[in-house]
Amino acid sequence: MVPEIRWDLQFFAGEKTEQATPKKRREARKKGQVLKSQELTTAILLLTVFILIHSFSLTLGRQLTGFATDWLSSIAGRDLNIASVSALAFELVLVFGQVMAPIFLAAILIGVLVNFLQVGAYFQFDLIQPKLERINPLNGLRRMFSTRAVVEMFKSLAKLAIIFGVAFLTIRPLLDKILVLWAMPISAAVAYVENAIFTIGWRVGLALLGLGIFDYAYQRWEYERNLRMTKQEVKDEYKETEGDPLIKSRMRQRARQMAMSRMMQAVPEADVVITNPTHIAVALQYDAKTMTAPTVVAMGQGYIAQKIREIAQEHDIVIVENKPLARALFETAEIGEVIPADLYQAVAEVLAFVYRLRKKRFNL
Repeated sequence: MVPEIRWDLQFFAGEKTEQATPKKRREARKKGQVLKSQELTTAILLLTVFILIHSFSLTLGRQLTGFATDWLSSIAGRDLNIASVSALAFELVLVFGQVMAPIFLAAILIGVLVNFLQVGAYFQFDLIQPKLERINPLNGLRRMFSTRAVVEMFKSLAKLAIIFGVAFLTIRPLLDKILVLWAMPISAAVAYVENAIFTIGWRVGLALLGLGIFDYAYQRWEYERNLRMTKQEVKDEYKETEGDPLIKSRMRQRARQMAMSRMMQAVPEADVVITNPTHIAVALQYDAKTMTAPTVVAMGQGYIAQKIREIAQEHDIVIVENKPLARALFETAEIGEVIPADLYQAVAEVLAFVYRLRKKRFNL
């Protein structure tokens, strides 16, 4: 006997298989869920700082050398005590800060630019407000053993491996020369060390940049995966934003019924009903004191046309059969508006006939 296979439709309905809607993305952004790779930012900053330091190394060297010469010369003429040493140390920090300030400023600007390109203009004040759940030990343990924590651990290990690996592969061929730096002129030794440090720096930076690009791709995949929605969630959101289709259909039906009721209530005020003769009915009203032209007060075809004729008969309103005029009015006129100008003559003849008929009835 073949076993019966039953599919749990509720289970599959709960799977998050749908792409996030714009509304879901906006809500996630408000909660701080944005697409961003800190590894990419770090790699670009590292490369920027090393390139800037290497580019301005001569200028920085002259400035620091000049200050060191003046600083050492000033020591000879001073009494060394806590106050003088503190003053000299403060001068050293101040000069070093002035020398490195442009590089620090450029690094800050690059960091802001890289984050802006990833996230855009974004600042959420709620994210920096203190919340008790952030210091909850249980939540901290969950974060420590979560998938994201494992991924972050592997990224940290990968960064350490890259840094030490690149540094070792770069320094290894230079070991013989590094060991004899003591025999080289100071300027040559300093230049050699500076070049070696820069080589290590840009190689490590490029390796970390590759890791950052990979991390950005992973962050994008994880971001989209976390934002996915179930089919039911998409339907519920559509109902919230666009309204329940069943309710909207009932509202439209109710609106049509109310419009139909108002239109039928206006039929007794008509002066004439022009028919086709059974398929179309158009009720016209004209008051020379208040209207510039005859106005359509009711119009319809089929069942509606039948109801218009019945109400007209009940209120003794003249019904005129004129197939071309009824069709033209139905296709070009609008309920509650005056008739088109090209139909003035034809409607005027009908109204003249109606007025003559009323006059004859009144005389009788």
